[in-house]
Amino acid sequence: MTIADVLSRPAASSETGARDGRGEDALLALARAVRESGYRFTTVTPATHARVNARPENAVARSLRDVLGWSRPFREGLIPAELTALMERAGVLDRADGPDGPLLKARVRLSSLDDELFLHAAYPPLAADSVFFGPDTMRYAEAVLAHLEERARKGQAAPRRVVDIGCGSGATGILVAKRLPEAEVVLVDINPAALRAARINARLAGVPNVHPVHSDMLQGVEGAFDLIVSNPPFMVDAGGRAYRNGGGPLGAGLSLKVVEAAAERLALGGSLVLFTGSAIVDGHDGFKAEAEAICAGAGLDVAYREFDPDEYGEELDDPGYAAAERIALVILTATRPADAR
Repeated sequence: MTIADVLSRPAASSETGARDGRGEDALLALARAVRESGYRFTTVTPATHARVNARPENAVARSLRDVLGWSRPFREGLIPAELTALMERAGVLDRADGPDGPLLKARVRLSSLDDELFLHAAYPPLAADSVFFGPDTMRYAEAVLAHLEERARKGQAAPRRVVDIGCGSGATGILVAKRLPEAEVVLVDINPAALRAARINARLAGVPNVHPVHSDMLQGVEGAFDLIVSNPPFMVDAGGRAYRNGGGPLGAGLSLKVVEAAAERLALGGSLVLFTGSAIVDGHDGFKAEAEAICAGAGLDVAYREFDPDEYGEELDDPGYAAAERIALVILTATRPADAR
């Protein structure tokens, strides 16, 4: 059983549904107990994670951060028995024989952001429907919160209806909900595991104005939005993992679909904040050109900037990036003028 098995079981009114609810409650209790211990962990990239865990002294966990942050196997008794019991109850604990005796391993991680903890998949996130959380999650949240601050500085009304497309762990939408308690914040994703994690994370953060909804883009929700935010998958991924594979030309497919969805569903004065990646070929940003054309056709004002001109350089070894010279992290902000007709 994987974290996806635990987090994506469909809700039901039967005994299965009751067991599922107990598992979700156990995960929430685990996260709360860990938070009360003072635990904090900054999640790194998978490449850094692999390097740090490969050090001989890191083969077995020595602390709670090693267990629930670095995803290292641990020996019985290392962490409080209450936490081990909650992992057992939630079905997120593996047991295996090690060279020096039995070892346990958690199938979930907890990461810190904005004084909150967020539940997500353990390292390595290999499953197609893994619930990903990493440095891009933090960058994305920073970009969205900066946009909210800019709106406030300009005296613009606070968004009343917000949607996070492809919400993953729900982190960014939850942080928006903390700052906009009067707003309706909808978290949409096609991955049931992500929606379950987002629901648990919203309960952990204490934000009742968050509503996870299963939806492909905005097909499962109605109406216009004052703020649409998204950090969709944007990589070329031969494995087709949902949290990573962007599809389309050089991974830009899902990002362009987000722009198209926003062009249809932004309210007057509403904005899209899209944090994504773009593969640059011979100095040309193909995603930028296509996205700006979509926005122009919908009468949206656009701001576009490179957040980081050269990220994920190791990915350029993938044959799918044979023509690319770099992968840039970018932020596109598109706004529908308040006086548009």
